[in-house]
Amino acid sequence: MKVDLNSDLGESFGRYKLGLDEEVMNYITSANVATGWHAGDPIVIRRTVRLAKENGVAVGAHPGYPDLLGFGRRYMKLSPEEARNYILYQIGALYAFTRAEGIELQHVKPHGALYNALVKEEELARAVIEGIADFDRNLIFVALSGSRPAEIAEEMGVKVAREVFADRAYNPDGTLVPRSKPGAVIHEEEAIAERVVSMVKDGGVRAINGEWVELKADSICVHGDNPKAVQIAARIRRVLEEEGVRVVPMREIVR
Repeated sequence: MKVDLNSDLGESFGRYKLGLDEEVMNYITSANVATGWHAGDPIVIRRTVRLAKENGVAVGAHPGYPDLLGFGRRYMKLSPEEARNYILYQIGALYAFTRAEGIELQHVKPHGALYNALVKEEELARAVIEGIADFDRNLIFVALSGSRPAEIAEEMGVKVAREVFADRAYNPDGTLVPRSKPGAVIHEEEAIAERVVSMVKDGGVRAINGEWVELKADSICVHGDNPKAVQIAARIRRVLEEEGVRVVPMREIVR
């Protein structure tokens, strides 16, 4: 049994530092690097890519809405043409740095409000996946487990990794509880560890109302901006390995 651990990194900007990238990088196997539109800048991007290379962590693009002020967590209405080209543009930005550092680009994981919008808007999801395929059909598209975008990617012949969230509550339909609602983010390490084992080994998790939600876990997201990010990442990795689960980059799972 294998699973990937990913985290959203490189989200500092200019003089502002966000997240615990250096520490979290010790426990993950894939890094989603911000591409400059919701967070990150050229200096931060190169530093993050180099840090991942030094730690043997696979690198992927983390494109979002052009919304630095809102950190990409505000919904924006995009046409399919805009979405396709916005994704292609941001992948290209990160690719410049992975190429400069001599490492491969592994995956693409949309960020924040864009990630959530894909679940509800099929036309938008298709446009984003087309943008990924325009660049390289071998890139892995990271999608919410059980969602329509994951199915669309498969239909289009694009590799897909189904993602689950260690520290986020789920609705009964398999979507994430909005951060604006109470209980959306889980902070207790023990509860997070139990949920991760359940998602990986039992194929599901309890929703916020207690209902069982079936999930396939190719990759587990650990948020790097959580105040307890390092402890949580370390705990998750330790618990998985104790359960006999190999923690590997998603390219070793999705082929």
